[in-house]
Amino acid sequence: MKKKYGLIGFPLGHSFSIDYFNNKFKSENIDAEYFNFEIKDVKELKHVLSDNPTLCGLNVTLPYKMDVIPLLDSITDNARNIGAVNVIKFKKGGFFTKLHLEGHNSDITGFKQSIEQMLGEKHRKALILGTGGASKAIYHGLKQLGLETLFVSRTQEDNSITYNEITPDMMDSHTVIINATPLGMYPKTDTCPDILYQCLTPDHILYDLIYNPDETLFMKKGKEAGAVVKNGLEMLLLQAFISWEIWNS
Repeated sequence: MKKKYGLIGFPLGHSFSIDYFNNKFKSENIDAEYFNFEIKDVKELKHVLSDNPTLCGLNVTLPYKMDVIPLLDSITDNARNIGAVNVIKFKKGGFFTKLHLEGHNSDITGFKQSIEQMLGEKHRKALILGTGGASKAIYHGLKQLGLETLFVSRTQEDNSITYNEITPDMMDSHTVIINATPLGMYPKTDTCPDILYQCLTPDHILYDLIYNPDETLFMKKGKEAGAVVKNGLEMLLLQAFISWEIWNS
């Protein structure tokens, strides 16, 4: 019987995963298929499971990387420390009857591998734009790479500042800026985070987790200032590879 894998989130029109995995299955002669499960409430996960009994694993994307955790039977220490899940491994229960859902996070490894070679001596502090599930993995990844980080949010939250609290001095010292928000994602490509773009220099790295479009407005503004820019496609490919290893380990 053909195995099923898939992605839960909302919306999913931007998703690259479905093409990546189905091309992988075809090229490697794997008897499996990958589906998008666009759900408007994370609690609809139970319907996805009941309607697709041959599911063998899921990816999780916006906005459910944190909200899905209470619906899982267990999560790894890595995912617990990050506070977000983007991979669900399906395991059999005690008597091979009940399905056991185990949460993992592959974002952190994919991100670290994709940014590590870009970092130099001038890159010791970072701004993380956004406080959602993806930002948690970015925080832990940068911490492991030795960078100090500061979260930026639209509203006042613990352990973060708001966009209007960003100062020129802060822009000068935080030479790595990560967009972990959906601002600029297709189809709303004319939006971008509200930072002080006029303070950017060639010493800055602007890394956007978005991969559709290839170049976001955030990245364009960075390039205009001479900054090094990168989108999230490589991170996506790396974490997808790790997802496959998790499902089949």
